[in-house]
Amino acid sequence: MKTWQETNVLTTRTRSLLEGGQSAAWAIVTRIEGSTYRRPGAKLLIEADGRMSGNISGGCLEADVRENALAAIEASQPRCLYYDTSDDEDTLWGMGLGCNGKVDLLVLPFQPDKDLPWLSQLAEGLAGDQPLAVRYPLQGELPTVETPTADLQPGLDDAAFTEKLLPPPTLAVIGAGDDAMPLVQMAAAVGFRVTVVDHRSAYLTAERFADAHEMLSLRSDEDLPESWNAASTLAIVKTHALQHDQAWVERLIAHGLPYVGLLGPRDRRDAIRNRIDPEARSRLYGPVGLDIGGEGPEQVSLSIVAEALAVWHQRTGGHLRERKTAIHDEGDEAKTI
Repeated sequence: MKTWQETNVLTTRTRSLLEGGQSAAWAIVTRIEGSTYRRPGAKLLIEADGRMSGNISGGCLEADVRENALAAIEASQPRCLYYDTSDDEDTLWGMGLGCNGKVDLLVLPFQPDKDLPWLSQLAEGLAGDQPLAVRYPLQGELPTVETPTADLQPGLDDAAFTEKLLPPPTLAVIGAGDDAMPLVQMAAAVGFRVTVVDHRSAYLTAERFADAHEMLSLRSDEDLPESWNAASTLAIVKTHALQHDQAWVERLIAHGLPYVGLLGPRDRRDAIRNRIDPEARSRLYGPVGLDIGGEGPEQVSLSIVAEALAVWHQRTGGHLRERKTAIHDEGDEAKTI
């Protein structure tokens, strides 16, 4: 979900640069080994004046990648880079960083006269809700954007890096009060497609929810969007009115959503929960959020977004120091709840 959002942001900025006659480059993580900060598909945009957006490491690689990217822009030729971030000071790039990982990167320069068409095709795909397959050749041919086939094998080979992008899940925030603003901003930042819902249309403004994917003036007894389905939609109910919360929770649970978060104390939650089919009660998360001692809209929003992200990735939200396996399992990006 993060890679889709990041790619969308960088595509928008890159198209703007090219339309203005400026060149740019992407550095794309194509293969990793061991412990690394980002995974294949992570991207860094390097503009011709050296400004950067996105990231491909925790900051240890970006400066060197920028120099290679500026050279690639000047030569109008892609570059393949390799970094060993182990703690062996005798290796070329080790430098005692101690990350104990190895990273392959493709630096792909963009020119206004040839790259706008395929970037526009990518932008169109990213605005939709279907998976995408993007093939980045290593030797200078133009990338291609396609619908992935069942036998697609993402990854790096001798000719190209192929990336499969899955649409991010929708997080429906029901209730557009002031305390929803940091929640929407934070949820969008981590990669959710956020839909803000309220029957009070005056609350649904771009000034209040600049990061929302969409805003809907909707009541619980009206038709829900066709795109809301059990495979890709989570919801937070926070209207601050018991009657409205009750109606929305019942509707969303009946609609099959696997995660319905409910803001409010336990006794209020129990009054709503008792009206739900016992077999469906496990899908109601209330009080919503992880137990981090949060207070105030910003900390509560952090708690809520962390729980929604954990549920989406089928995690419990425990301490990483207690995890016995790798932080990122193979195929995490493809998981659904």
